[in-house]
Amino acid sequence: MGVQIITDSGCDLPQHIIDEFNITMLPLVVTIHDREEYDRKTIQPVQLYNQMREGAAPKTSQVPPLLVREAFQQYAKENTPCVYITLSSGLSGTYQTAELIRQEVMEEFPDAELSVIDSQCASLGFGLVVYQAAKRAKEGGSFEDVITTAEYCKNHTEHIFTVDDLEYLLRGGRVSKTQAMMGSLLKIKPVLHMKDGKLFPIEKIRGKKKVFGRMIELMKERGTDLSDQIIGISHADDQEAANSLKEMIKAETGCEQIMISMIGCAIGSHAGPGTIAMFFMTKPYTDA
Repeated sequence: MGVQIITDSGCDLPQHIIDEFNITMLPLVVTIHDREEYDRKTIQPVQLYNQMREGAAPKTSQVPPLLVREAFQQYAKENTPCVYITLSSGLSGTYQTAELIRQEVMEEFPDAELSVIDSQCASLGFGLVVYQAAKRAKEGGSFEDVITTAEYCKNHTEHIFTVDDLEYLLRGGRVSKTQAMMGSLLKIKPVLHMKDGKLFPIEKIRGKKKVFGRMIELMKERGTDLSDQIIGISHADDQEAANSLKEMIKAETGCEQIMISMIGCAIGSHAGPGTIAMFFMTKPYTDA
């Protein structure tokens, strides 16, 4: 029996990848207009972004514990090795909850092979960790092989992103009211990254075109063998900008393997419409 990969909707992987690798994806919860919705199940990203543009202020919460328990119990009963890779614990409580549930299920099924991994990543950066682990599983990798792959990838994945409107980061406490107001007046775009599983600003730049140029400069400074790896781009309902960034990356790095996806409701609720992010590895997994 092959290793089953479980993840959550914060990974923002395209549906065809989820289907191709038979990945079990559990939904994070979005509360909007006092209604609880399941990310990518009962609400789609475009619906969320349209409501946010009209003033809605969604909140998010972790994957429902019952769904995690049901998945673990199902695969434990089937004697299927199972690796659950979660959204960064710095952004969600899903990892901590899933680890507690794993321990409880292991008491019921002591011979089960169940592992929970904190990706320390978000959006398609998280998704690329899941993708590499799922590829290893499909190739016939053992339980330990899949865990090793995921751990390597999460420790070598970089996130560089920018947001279109600082108002959404203000709501999440990432910038001050004064910073958000001045940024909007001056058309300043922040460049951010992830460190130790949490979001941090790097610098502020005026104008979207300059931002993309600087993001690629940072990628070239931090990444290696960029032409030989998969680079991810995720966007919050701005396909045109994502395509533009893709062409810039191809021209600057020679990379032809570029995966584009839309940012889901869980991440998009905090980053807001128009967010653009890119993801790459400091050292490709093939070099591990």
